[in-house]
Amino acid sequence: MTGAQGKRRLGRGLEALLGPDTVAQARVEGALTEIGVDSIRPNPYQPRHVIDETALAELASSMKESGLLQPVVVRPSRGGTFELIAGERRWRAAQKLGWLEIGAVIRDVDDRTLLTLALVENLQRDALSPIDEALGYKRLIDDFHVSQAEIGGLVGRNRSTVTNALRLLGLPAGVQQMVHSGALTTGHARALLAFPDRKRVESLAKKVVEEQLSVREVEELVRGGKPAARRPRVKRGQKPRDAEVRRVEEALRRRLQTDVRVSTRSKSSGRLTINFYSDDDLARVLELILGTPYEG
Repeated sequence: MTGAQGKRRLGRGLEALLGPDTVAQARVEGALTEIGVDSIRPNPYQPRHVIDETALAELASSMKESGLLQPVVVRPSRGGTFELIAGERRWRAAQKLGWLEIGAVIRDVDDRTLLTLALVENLQRDALSPIDEALGYKRLIDDFHVSQAEIGGLVGRNRSTVTNALRLLGLPAGVQQMVHSGALTTGHARALLAFPDRKRVESLAKKVVEEQLSVREVEELVRGGKPAARRPRVKRGQKPRDAEVRRVEEALRRRLQTDVRVSTRSKSSGRLTINFYSDDDLARVLELILGTPYEG
């Protein structure tokens, strides 16, 4: 979701610090400045640790065709240089294109605001893995002594959402990597947090991925240690589920971080089932779908 409808509610005037949505708007407001691409340095508090090179190449192609549509946001640094606040992908795409200058909005912000704005920008674009998001929250707590409730207000999240995100950092590193890559959803990860034998959590996580167990099946394993029931095999003469349906399910599963089932009735109709496992989980899923924290 993009544009004003897709923006999270931000506290303490942070939304204004992210700058105008378009280069044209920034120019009208007198906020647009052309600065050297080589004078910009990455955000030292960037919470996203991996950039999708395919998506970056697509952005560079779009910018080559249409120009820069949204300015980057920077803050002054030493020796006439600047540090990115928002727009790292646009800046890197400009580098790929060999641009000498890029349209920018300059803001004077402190380190805590720098980290918060980087979190907000990535959360707005859903560009963070659940682990990167949790690490960003942890850094706000460790480095700047921000409470979980304050974080929720700053980035437009419910406090329980922040708390549940931070709990993921209690998983073994190997399991965190599975969550980071999207092999495990946060629903699976939260179920694994309840597994009493910490030494076996990673092996159980691998079983979950290999056998594509649902969150409910993982919860049953965690509670009783019983193997999940095998899924029924496709009967002879019965067509396997369409590959496109499986791809849609996988895309939704990664996006919503929960179990999703697509049941087709005909070529153009069917049913979409999205599972949730607590009130907080429902609020999280609704927030992802609606674009703002659900307050119903």
